[in-house]
Amino acid sequence: MDKIKIGVVGAGNISTNAHLPAYAKYDGASVEAICDTVPERAKTAAERFNIPRWYGSVEEMLEGCELDAVDICTWNNGHSTVAVSAACAGKHIMCEKPMARTMTEAQAMADAVRNNKVKFMLAVPNRSCGENRKARELIESGALGDIYFARTSAVRRRGTPTGWFTDFKTSGGGPIIDIGVHRIDAAWYLMGCPKPVSVTAATSNRIGDYQTKGVGRWQGTPCPDNKFDVEDSGAGCIRFENGAIMLFEATWAINAPDSSETLVCGSKAGIRLSPLTVFGEKDDYLSDEKIDAHADGEDVFLNEIEAFCDYLRGKCPSRVPLDQALTLQSMLNAAYESAKTGKEIIL
Repeated sequence: MDKIKIGVVGAGNISTNAHLPAYAKYDGASVEAICDTVPERAKTAAERFNIPRWYGSVEEMLEGCELDAVDICTWNNGHSTVAVSAACAGKHIMCEKPMARTMTEAQAMADAVRNNKVKFMLAVPNRSCGENRKARELIESGALGDIYFARTSAVRRRGTPTGWFTDFKTSGGGPIIDIGVHRIDAAWYLMGCPKPVSVTAATSNRIGDYQTKGVGRWQGTPCPDNKFDVEDSGAGCIRFENGAIMLFEATWAINAPDSSETLVCGSKAGIRLSPLTVFGEKDDYLSDEKIDAHADGEDVFLNEIEAFCDYLRGKCPSRVPLDQALTLQSMLNAAYESAKTGKEIIL
């Protein structure tokens, strides 16, 4: 392929603040069209980013212009229907995390991708971060030995988004599916993506729609019902077939300090992200080795788009392939099912 022709679906925050600015920096693809269920929003984004065509629906976009792939940046409740439409039109797909709200929706996407023989990549930008990729290289070299434990967290003391994020019908869940997915995937990726066998979790909404002053909030677009009927915090444990376990925590609001950490431990050493640090031994003494893996001005969304386009060109595999996206979705949904039932969920 020369320049890959992209159609962006959704003109909200993740599209206009992350994906479209990254495409503007990348010579290997051109955004040929954008669509949104609010046509005026698509028009505004098209004018801002010099996109030649804008539409009010994905069906109009797929019929109205020649595209190689679509980049799905809708609310979570739109991922499945848009992906199925795109796959049936023969378009390759990059889809923002999470894959969907439910396993039923995710499986419909997977069936459409496979049946129509198109390519798929889940957009989880942390896998495109230089630090995460360096950590994975170290682990693959055997530096950590056998991986058996991970702990990962995405904790905001106060950071609940507004709008559609808190509405279950639109989002499919709260911080576990919104920000926890990043950290769960980061730890799972570093562990080598072992097969999960069970999930135990608990969720809570004890703080809810707080009115705390002096804190910023991500402003999500209001949805039709605009309820607050999801968790504001959650935590749990995932067990894997190889005997390893992962502890995870994800909160939008909790009376605890902000933290964002991923720690993976093996029989020889452990590794922590942000800052990248290896906890091991040298000359029979304990050692902590910090590794600088940050590139100046690194844009993880640009890295992600380059990885997607290289995948379409056949230069590399999908950074987050379909099977892994389905497995990640199963872990997220099992966490919610465990919290709802109070039982361990066997996968």
